[in-house]
Amino acid sequence: MEKPLKLLHASLNNRVIVELRGGVQYQGVLDGYDVPHMNLVLKNVDEQIKEKKTKHEKVIVRGDNIIYISP
Repeated sequence: MEKPLKLLHASLNNRVIVELRGGVQYQGVLDGYDVPHMNLVLKNVDEQIKEKKTKHEKVIVRGDNIIYISP
């Protein structure tokens, strides 16, 4: 079984899906993260809030708002 941080590290520079509380979803390239809080930096991001889609060059996601991360 892979450990979560090992899987997260293996996902660096790859596209991931991040679901947040409140139904916000980000799809982008994982550019970085920090270990104690699991804050994420995503680039080339597609943000989806309900039916509204927006593109962003870079987004920082606070770790305590994350429901799941899918590589």
